[in-house]
Amino acid sequence: MQIINSSKNTTLSKNATFAKSKIAKSKGLIGSKSESIIIKTRFGIHTFLLKSSIDVLILDKGDKVVALKENLKPNKIFLWPIKYNKIIELKRGKIAKTKTALGDIITFNER
Repeated sequence: MQIINSSKNTTLSKNATFAKSKIAKSKGLIGSKSESIIIKTRFGIHTFLLKSSIDVLILDKGDKVVALKENLKPNKIFLWPIKYNKIIELKRGKIAKTKTALGDIITFNER
């Protein structure tokens, strides 16, 4: 699946997966071959066992970016307001490279 920042017309990911199982949701990018992962979860993620930092986008129901975190280091916890439940974990540097910002609209395209 592709992840596109429609507001900036940039590609955040060409090879994203959607975490469906509880195990996939709890692992996120840990051990994943995808360059990014989409997770439906409430209020927080962890980066325990990750070997490198990641970027994270928090989306509202309209897929608008309502929170973001660049360079989230391993062994950390990231929390956000409970009313948002869709997140995207990306390889480090993707937010800066695509100039993704609060308020941007994200779209998902099946390949």
